[in-house]
Amino acid sequence: MPQQIAVITGAGAGIGRAVALELAAAGRQLVLAGRRAEPLQETARLGGQPHALVVPTDVTDPAAVDALFARTAERFGRVDLLFNNAGTFGVAAPIEELGHEAWRAVVDLNLTGAFLCAQAAFRLMKTQQPQGGRIINNGSISAHVPRPHSVAYTASKHAVTGLTRSLSLEGRPYRIACGQIDIGNAATDMTAAMSTGVRQADGGIAAEPTMDAADVARTVRHMADLPLEANVQFATVMATAMPYIGRG
Repeated sequence: MPQQIAVITGAGAGIGRAVALELAAAGRQLVLAGRRAEPLQETARLGGQPHALVVPTDVTDPAAVDALFARTAERFGRVDLLFNNAGTFGVAAPIEELGHEAWRAVVDLNLTGAFLCAQAAFRLMKTQQPQGGRIINNGSISAHVPRPHSVAYTASKHAVTGLTRSLSLEGRPYRIACGQIDIGNAATDMTAAMSTGVRQADGGIAAEPTMDAADVARTVRHMADLPLEANVQFATVMATAMPYIGRG
């Protein structure tokens, strides 16, 4: 079987890096996207692929996304997997205090960025031979239930679920599978506050359990390794004792 080509956004740290290392260990050729070249190059080195295709990319910029997938097609001729991972929590604020620019920053990255990357991957997967591929969107526990003071993040992640469903439907005729992984309290820089204390639904502050990001990466690898005739539509991977079931 030819080597599988995997595009990973937000690949310079956290979940993106963990998934990149797992997919590299599984023998996939990496295409690493993120805002800064240096962390992406470090991910490539850690994954044993120092010559991986590294493309600094602002996923909110349509031209930059088009360039990412054009370079992927030029180098490898196809893309087999997109892990649509780039995202941000943004500013934590009560809804009445959240500024327009803070809202836009989160929605532009989490939703518009995911759409642009999925659209570019879809176009390539539809026309390449053999046809097809897989898109895995990084959702969140917040695609199901919110945290206090997280309206932009929560709304964007609910919208990612709609994107996942639309991609799944429109991809059927072209062997394009799309699934979503909803992650709760993986230990990364983005979630560092979890272990010291975060706001709860009752207004209090409490520490929350976390899990290793490698546990998320293994789940993404399982989803990615399925044949295109099978799909994990939605998967939830979370720290067992986090306050999700019964939240609020």
